[in-house]
This record gives sequence, structure tokens and C-alpha cells, in this order.
Amino acid sequence: MPNLGLPELLIILAIAVLIFGAGKLPQLGKGLGEAIRNFKSSVKEGEEEPKKNGTPAQNQPK
Repeated sequence: MPNLGLPELLIILAIAVLIFGAGKLPQLGKGLGEAIRNFKSSVKEGEEEPKKNGTPAQNQPK
């Protein structure tokens, strides 16, 4: 996966400003942050659930 440098990030930011407008970017960032937080908490809950049942995750039926 290629690394994104400062010039690439600035181009992506400029495109985002053109598409969404400067006023919508904070709302977009907030929504993206909440989505990432929800995803991480769901993954964490999914990992903890087999431990609560006392069975390893590999032995659970699919």
C-alpha cells in the first residue's frame, strides 16, 4: 500500500472541500469519527463475547 505524503493529503483535502464545502467538513469529520468508534466497540464486543460464554472463538459453530 503506497504511503500518503503531505502533497497527496493536501490534494485530497482540496477535493473534499470542493465536493462538500468548508461548512460541511466538521460535520463529516464528526460522523466519520463516530463511525470508527462504533466499529471499534463492535469489534471489541465481538472479541469479548466468546470469553463470556467460556468457549474459544475457534470452536464456535459457523
